Amino acid sequence: MLKFHTKRRWRAAVVGCGLVLLGAMQASAAPMLPTRGTDFLAQSDEPFSQSAVSLLAANPLSEKWSGVGREIEDELLVLALCEENRSRCTSPAALRFLGIIAAGKARDGRARLGHINRAINLAVKPGSDEALYGAPDVWRAPLALLETGAGDCEDYAIAKFVALRAAGVAAADMRLVILRDTIRHEDHAVASVRLDGHWWLLDNRRMAMVEDVSLLNHEPLFVLDQDGVRQYRDAPLMAGVQQRKVEPAALRLHVK
Repeated sequence: MLKFHTKRRWRAAVVGCGLVLLGAMQASAAPMLPTRGTDFLAQSDEPFSQSAVSLLAANPLSEKWSGVGREIEDELLVLALCEENRSRCTSPAALRFLGIIAAGKARDGRARLGHINRAINLAVKPGSDEALYGAPDVWRAPLALLETGAGDCEDYAIAKFVALRAAGVAAADMRLVILRDTIRHEDHAVASVRLDGHWWLLDNRRMAMVEDVSLLNHEPLFVLDQDGVRQYRDAPLMAGVQQRKVEPAALRLHVK
């Protein structure tokens, strides 16, 4: 049975496939803190083997993720209830998501990651936020995404992140990564999982997983998990995104 325990609100983040969020961050009047000292925690054990620095909570990226986190908390309760009694579950999306989780959990290693990657890719059609909601940048939690049946890159990445954790992948081995596609000149979000010392990227643009070191023409910008939002040190500095000291994780998801 899936068991979910919430300590505090989840703080993490995902980005849309366009430049809306990063544009808002650049337009902010708040200055970037170009710190390289010891006052801020540098994370070197990240995808793409680059260190990252935590951001202050008061920025558009963290605020977006906090909003999604609140929606996920509500959905975790629905999933727990449906897992306890599927015959009385009134959410077809929850039953479908639980099926994806169970099928992934029945597999090991790369087979588990690959199944969840493919299952989420096949369950959702690509769709822009403007076309779906008439808004430029809407982030959806997994059940809301499955109910809609369409979404963009951050929606896929969020669903994979939640499904992988529920299927037994350790929180320390999961990230969401925001990349700059240098060919398309747009930002893109993927889920990333560490397995046997290698980081694998689960991308809605491809069924097969790819290792981070093999992904060409992409520049990592931000890395995200249940502990918060971090900016890669080598990424271009962006106005309006301040760095902060690391705070404890807000949400813990336990699986039995």
